Amino acid sequence: MAKRERVVRMSVEQPLWRALTGYRVLTMAYAVMVFVVGREQYERAWIAVAYLAVMCVWTLATLPMVANAASCTKRFLGADLTIALVGILLTPLADAQAQTVDGPTLPTIWTAGSVLAYALKGGWRWAGVASSLVAVANLVERGHPSRDTLHNVLLVWVASIAIGYVVEVARASERTLARALEIEAATRERERLARDIHDSVLQVLAMVKRRGAAMGGEAAEIARMAGEQEVALRTLVAGGLTRPSLVSEDESEGAVVRVVDVDDEPDDGTPVDLRLLIAPRAGAKVTLSEPGAPVLLPPPAARELAAAVGAALDNVRVHAGEDAHAWILVEDWPDEVIVTVRDDGPGIPEGRLAEAWGEGRMGVALSIRGRLRDLGGSAELISVPGQGTEVELKVPRGKAGQER
Repeated sequence: MAKRERVVRMSVEQPLWRALTGYRVLTMAYAVMVFVVGREQYERAWIAVAYLAVMCVWTLATLPMVANAASCTKRFLGADLTIALVGILLTPLADAQAQTVDGPTLPTIWTAGSVLAYALKGGWRWAGVASSLVAVANLVERGHPSRDTLHNVLLVWVASIAIGYVVEVARASERTLARALEIEAATRERERLARDIHDSVLQVLAMVKRRGAAMGGEAAEIARMAGEQEVALRTLVAGGLTRPSLVSEDESEGAVVRVVDVDDEPDDGTPVDLRLLIAPRAGAKVTLSEPGAPVLLPPPAARELAAAVGAALDNVRVHAGEDAHAWILVEDWPDEVIVTVRDDGPGIPEGRLAEAWGEGRMGVALSIRGRLRDLGGSAELISVPGQGTEVELKVPRGKAGQER
C-alpha cells in the first residue's frame, strides 16, 4: 500500500519570536534615549557612545535572525548575551559614579531581550543559565549588592524562567494537538476505506455466499468459503478503525503533524494493541470476545502471543474437524493478559500429547508453550474427551517487555 502523507506545520512560538524582535528595537531606542538625556554624567562618554553604536548595529543587523527561530543558533545566542554582559561591565568605566548610585547600565533593559531569547529557544533551563550570568555581571558592576540591584536581578531571573516554562508547556500542547489531528485524519481515511470495502468486496462476497448456498453441490463449498472470508474481512475492517496512528516529533520551527498510512507499524517499542493482531483470526467458525479498550503489550510480546493463539487455532482446524467451532476470549488484567482458546471438538485423548512428543510433533510444546515460556508466561491445556479443548495463555505484564 503506497504511503499517503500530509504535513501540517503550526507553531505558537513564532509570534513570540516576532514580539521579541519588536522588544529589542524598542529597548535599543530606550537605551540610546537614556544616554542622551543623562550624557553629562558620563566621565568617559566616548565609551558609552562606542558601545551603544555596536549594540544598535548588532540589533538592527540581527533582526531577520531573531524573527526566525531556526536562525537563532547557540553561537548567535552566545554572541548576543556576550554583548549584553560587556555593556553591563563597561558601565563603571563610562560612568565613575555608577557603583555608588543605582543608575541604569549602558544596555539598560535591552539585556532582558538576550535572556528571553534563551528562554524561547531552550526553555526554562537555558533561561536560568542566561539570567544567572546577567545577575553575576550586575553584581560585579555594582561592586556591592544594593536592594534595587537585587530586586532587578531577581525580577529578570524569575520572569525569564517563567517564560521558558510557558514555552515548554506550549510545545507539549502542540505535540498533543498534533497527535489528536493525526488520529482524526487517520480515522476519517479508514472510515472512507471501510465504506468502499463494504460497498464493493463485502457485497460481492455476500452475493456469492447466498447464490452458492442456493445452488448446492460444489457451489455450496464456495459459498461457505466466501462466507468465512466475508466475516474475516468485516472483523479486519472493524479492527482497523481503532488502529493507532503515527505522529512525528516537532521540528525547529514548530510541531509537524505527519499523517502516514502504512500497512505495518514500526517496531520502535511503542505498545501494540493485541486485539488488532488477533482480530484477523476471527471468522465464521471462530468467535472473538475482547475488551472495549486497547490491550497494550510490547511489540515482541504481542506478536508472540498472537502467534500462539494462531497455533492453537491451527490445532483446532487440524484435530477437531471442519465442523468444530472455536472461541477466543481476551482478558486484560492489571498484572497480566490472559487469552483463552476453546473449541467444541472431540478433545485430546489421554496420553496423546506425550505420544506426539515422542513422534517428533512438537506443535503444542514449542509453538504454544515455548512461546509463552520465552515471555515469562504460561500455557495451560485442559481437554476432556468428547467435551473439547481449552488452552489458557497467560503473559505477566512485568516480564512481557523483557528481551530474551
